[in-house]
Amino acid sequence: MPRFLARRLLSAALTLWLVATSVFALLRLSPGPVERVIGGPHAEPEALAQIRHNLGLDLPITTQYARFLGALLHGDLGYSYINGTAVTELIADRLPTTVFLVIGAAAVSLAAGVGTGALAATRPYGPLDRASTGLALVGLSTPSFVMALVLLYVFAAESGHLGFTFFEAGPPLQEHFAQRMILPWAGMALLMTAAYSRLSRGSMLSVLAEDYIRTARAKGLPEHRITYAHALRPALSPVVTQFGVDVGVLIGSTIVTEQVFGLQGVGQLVYHSIGAGDAPVVIGVTMLVSLCVSAANLIVDVLHSCLDPRLRHR
Repeated sequence: MPRFLARRLLSAALTLWLVATSVFALLRLSPGPVERVIGGPHAEPEALAQIRHNLGLDLPITTQYARFLGALLHGDLGYSYINGTAVTELIADRLPTTVFLVIGAAAVSLAAGVGTGALAATRPYGPLDRASTGLALVGLSTPSFVMALVLLYVFAAESGHLGFTFFEAGPPLQEHFAQRMILPWAGMALLMTAAYSRLSRGSMLSVLAEDYIRTARAKGLPEHRITYAHALRPALSPVVTQFGVDVGVLIGSTIVTEQVFGLQGVGQLVYHSIGAGDAPVVIGVTMLVSLCVSAANLIVDVLHSCLDPRLRHR
């Protein structure tokens, strides 16, 4: 297990290094001067000169690269000259809302998708299976931003008495904040719920056809115990794999979801930063997302070793 974790940590570190190197190269290879990209289109010449001095752009490229990596290792994501504050402070102020949104949507999609798929697999081609298939097709064919707008119109515009008339930003402990997150969770989770439902159904059907399941039935074990104690655990392996891939998609969906529902999270910060040309914020969020995706995939690898003991020593 230690060697397994060491290899995965090394792979995650290599991925982060490649992302950081790509960001540095793209910034230096941008059509305009780097100080203009970072300072924004309306920066004064004095501000541009200060930015150039702060970044050490008069130093050799290797020295600039070393300073860039050193700053990232110390948690320094740069300085937003447009907002007049450090990128780390901007992200930290918005991060709780986005974390709450992502974790809630992930929990809803996993619980609903796996639960629906497992139930459908126990009675294949029955009414529940056919209904879940139809809902999955709807979910897979509906973009998240369209579903978000539909939910916002139906529950906010048409049913304002439900408490969803507006969505104010704030920390997760704000009064009624969790209630206001229900629609954003639903809008983000629909696509993933549909995918997990189909994936878990197919995996469950495959596992339920294994010899050891037939042996368990021959021993007279209750069907619910066979399904949830013996079949569900190995059937979760492809779902966990897909979830590791979907983490990046889920985080990326926050840009649209937060903008639609007016949530002042990291996604909305990126949206406005792109429009304002605030490159340090975009770069900082890119590195943060890369770190989150790498950490999620590391956790997925560990979960795989727990679900399948044969992977623990590979």
